Amino acid sequence: MRGAKPGRNAPSMKARSETSQQTSFLMPSLAEQCDPRQALVKLAEEIDWGHFEQAFGEHYSEQGRPAKPVRLMVGLLLLKHLENLSDEQLIERWVQNPYYQLFCGMTQFQWELPCHPTDLVYFRRRIGEEGCTLLLQSSAQLHGDVLKEREIVVDTTVQEKNITHPTDTKLYHKIIQRCWKLADSHGVKLRRRYSKDVKNAVLAQRWRGHAKRAKQARRGVRRLRTIAHCLIRELRRKLSADEAAAQARNFELYKRVLNQKPKDKNKIYSLHEPEVYCVAKGKAHKKYEFGSKASVAMTKDTGVIVAAVAHPENIYDGHTLPEVLEVTESIMGQRPSKAIVDRGYRGRKKVGPTEILPPGKPPKGQTRSQKNRMRKRFRRRAAIEPVIGHLKHDFRLARNYLKGQLGDQLNLLLAATAWNLRKRMRQFLWPLIQSWLQLLQMLLNTLPSTAGAR
Repeated sequence: MRGAKPGRNAPSMKARSETSQQTSFLMPSLAEQCDPRQALVKLAEEIDWGHFEQAFGEHYSEQGRPAKPVRLMVGLLLLKHLENLSDEQLIERWVQNPYYQLFCGMTQFQWELPCHPTDLVYFRRRIGEEGCTLLLQSSAQLHGDVLKEREIVVDTTVQEKNITHPTDTKLYHKIIQRCWKLADSHGVKLRRRYSKDVKNAVLAQRWRGHAKRAKQARRGVRRLRTIAHCLIRELRRKLSADEAAAQARNFELYKRVLNQKPKDKNKIYSLHEPEVYCVAKGKAHKKYEFGSKASVAMTKDTGVIVAAVAHPENIYDGHTLPEVLEVTESIMGQRPSKAIVDRGYRGRKKVGPTEILPPGKPPKGQTRSQKNRMRKRFRRRAAIEPVIGHLKHDFRLARNYLKGQLGDQLNLLLAATAWNLRKRMRQFLWPLIQSWLQLLQMLLNTLPSTAGAR
């Protein structure tokens, strides 16, 4: 595949943006072939791509092999969440869709893949949280004066991580498999692998819910824990000093998993995602969710997302407000006067100059007009619930495939950016719908006169 892939540490040379718009009689440009009324074409015209090239220019050097153009990489990130595609699916469809290529700054139709899917991983890490926040801010500014609203709606949800449902059996079994793999890769001959014991202990969990098999299943879990301890101790003895030091962090993680109790705090639920924590939501179909808590803030009247924050700890909703309001102020350019929340935020009346409005019994002395105004506010607060539903099911927030706490924040920011862009794309269709309605009204007005003439 052509093109240089940016390295993990060394920055690549910034690619020159294509500015030539020369057309040919035999091969017209993409702009001439695509429909200018298409929403993606209009969105590409409104986005200030030069602002991104200037902001992300510090991540590139003037030496080395040239990297991919900034507009291409930013466009791919936006299309990924707009169309709810994985990195691999996006790269494949980009070659097939001329509108995707025009959105990413191509002047001629391309037959080759734009980049390797891993280039998107490196680019996300390169721009980081600050770069994705800039994308969210730019998407909110496309809506014009909506950022002048003084009231916002705030709510929290859970961004689930791409992990299996955690159980002690799964974690112990994975530790044993990792120990086997580590021993084989370093040429360590284990005194005993316990392969048959591990197989029988795992099979014993199949009928754990049966009354006559529960005792056997519990015995199998204890056996798995004992085997994991034995393998870890043996590896620590037989590995060299350098190899043991390199694996010290993993061994400590395994020890925490093997020693944790059901009622402990800060438990480990996944070996490859140890930052994941459990959030009890109280839903009938799903009592617990494993991931990270995410706060979303949108303008009250227009529904534009102005803040999206992923929290590394499962904290009380009211304690999330200072960080959310700080991000909101940086994006909107002003501090909102009121934040409308649900009953999960009870206990916070004010955060700085912002008044917090949770639903509840109205205070004495309120007039009827004041009560009606508050009732309308709380009815409008419910509008953020379907917005969160769209973020999850349409813009890749339902399950986060990006690694680590940084991946939690980046995935949330890009999903919020995609919501704002999709909202702007729907606004492009409104003039066309109005013209259709006017034409339909003219036809309806002519029907009575025609009937009378007959």
